[in-house]
Amino acid sequence: MSEYYFDHAASAPRRDEVADAMAPWMHGVVGNPSGSHRAARVARKAVEDARDIVAQLTGTAPGNVVFTAGGTEACTLGVAGAVRAYQRNHGRAVVVHAPTEHHAVLDTVTMLTAQLPDTTADAVAVDGDGIVDLDDVARALRSDHVALVTIMAANNETGVLAPIDAIATMTKAAGVLSHSDVVAAALWTDLATLAPDIDMLSLCGHKIGGPVNAGALILRSNVAVDALAPGGGQEKGRRGGTVDVAACVGLATALSLAASERTAVNARVIGFRDELAQALSQLDGCEVTAASARRTPGTVHLTFRGIASDELLFLLDQAGLYASAAASCSSGAVVSSHVLAAMGIAPERARGSLRLSMGAETTRADVEAAIAIITAAHQRLRGVSATGELAD
Repeated sequence: MSEYYFDHAASAPRRDEVADAMAPWMHGVVGNPSGSHRAARVARKAVEDARDIVAQLTGTAPGNVVFTAGGTEACTLGVAGAVRAYQRNHGRAVVVHAPTEHHAVLDTVTMLTAQLPDTTADAVAVDGDGIVDLDDVARALRSDHVALVTIMAANNETGVLAPIDAIATMTKAAGVLSHSDVVAAALWTDLATLAPDIDMLSLCGHKIGGPVNAGALILRSNVAVDALAPGGGQEKGRRGGTVDVAACVGLATALSLAASERTAVNARVIGFRDELAQALSQLDGCEVTAASARRTPGTVHLTFRGIASDELLFLLDQAGLYASAAASCSSGAVVSSHVLAAMGIAPERARGSLRLSMGAETTRADVEAAIAIITAAHQRLRGVSATGELAD
């Protein structure tokens, strides 16, 4: 059976070039980059070369790249590290965020408000497309003791792009630190020129064809960040623990590939995105989420009236099409996405959500197959709705 991978937003296929670059650091003697002997110095050079590449491609100095074990840790370190430092010096702290953020940010904010006295959260409004209301950001910035504004550059579920440049300008003018989760944007966006006034960016490797255990917190300014894992003072004391040489090399290689291919990949995949949206929106009860909003090239988010995501995904999986939904299962119950809920999408429609996400490897044959498979599954499930039995 042929397989069609449309879940790049969950984890993209690892690029061959990435695997080849990592290979020397995956077996045999790999020195500790903090050591002093020859093997350690060779490992340290590989890490620092990777740091130079990541810095150049994200618009900062090499010393401001903090390698982490993924995007979640990068978000946690940036948000919690900055808020803890601010709260320690000011006594009170307010964290401004969007309700559509990834749980890497939302759960960090919840942790901070639970653990730190006089620390509160302020969720700014979003519209029906999930775009942050700039007037509400301005309102939030007028509050006292705002420690940080954190707004993701592109939503991981819908692909909707935030007005991140405007937010960066507003936070800088207010003298407030800013952070952006750019995990979902990194493949499609030149991070070196993205909102230069944003103080911190968090990214990871495995959404752009790199390794799973690779990420980085990018500091664009002189940001005070408390280490959450003090360890042995690695990463300039911002993140303790032995640095994974292979992960650093893999992240830098994946980011370099994304940068070198971006123009061609974006142009090709935008065409695929629009073709998928146009074809599938013709299906009865199907709507393209945030169809009029600016979105990343690789994401098509849909909702189907009268069809449950888990039923649809089961049929797609049987046909070799791998995708995901903006919902999760807990004790057998389908729970609506917090992103779709914040956008005001009704639960009965949100329960039929489907996310198709593409990457550099996606081909026209993949897109044509996806349209055919989803159309067939839709017709089959519509038959279930009408008869109560699964059609043969």
